[in-house]
Amino acid sequence: MLSAVIALGSIGIIFGAILAGASKVFAVETDPKLDELIEALPGANCGACGYPGCSGFAEGVLKGEAPVDGCPVGKKKVANELADIIGKTDMEAASDTPMVAKVKCHGTSEVAKDKFRYEGVKDCKAAMLIDGGPKACSYGCMGLGTCERICPFDAIVMGDNGLPIIDQELCTGCKKCVVACPKDVIGMIPQGSDVHVMCNSNDKAKKVMQVCKVGCIGCSKCAKACPKDCIKMEDGLAKIDNTICISCGICVKECPTHAIEQL
Repeated sequence: MLSAVIALGSIGIIFGAILAGASKVFAVETDPKLDELIEALPGANCGACGYPGCSGFAEGVLKGEAPVDGCPVGKKKVANELADIIGKTDMEAASDTPMVAKVKCHGTSEVAKDKFRYEGVKDCKAAMLIDGGPKACSYGCMGLGTCERICPFDAIVMGDNGLPIIDQELCTGCKKCVVACPKDVIGMIPQGSDVHVMCNSNDKAKKVMQVCKVGCIGCSKCAKACPKDCIKMEDGLAKIDNTICISCGICVKECPTHAIEQL
């Protein structure tokens, strides 16, 4: 019994020595900058940068394949740190004004009609499989909370009115909710902007009014009244350029359906 224990112990020591030697012989040297890059990143591993986690993104930055401002969570602060690590000075890091997500619909059940009562899986993509979803407006938010569940930063909650509410302070601009929304109701806006067209419909005015009381009818009154020419009509829908909007509120007053809101 004792001899067997000694034999097994000896074999363990021998194999341990072999493995230790092999680890040194076949060790892959890594650039110390890679560790610095990984350390500088927030560690969220959300994948919003397009890489499999922060380490994958760090490798991309080190190889020059990924932009230093490619981390939507870290924003400008992290972008500048990454630039310093790799010695890149001739670059423009992330914008001073970060982009955040915004739901472009306020068609609650009180003002927007449904085609039918949906009682299936609480998932927007699943609901879309049934005649395009229960909402009579084919562009409107169905309020099933897919965006809330996919947000890795708890920046989205479902409001009492059945529509998602996005906290601009918690939103990192990762765009996961934008990609997940099958209706393309969620878009990106500059953080802090307060005037928004709360409609996503490209339908004609008559059809819009048939399904929603607060939809954009493409009347162009807002665009004509805007003193800074920051509102354009695209496919019958008003679009506000928030980068030049001065928040005067004139468009809000001019909109006959109250499709434009000012926070």
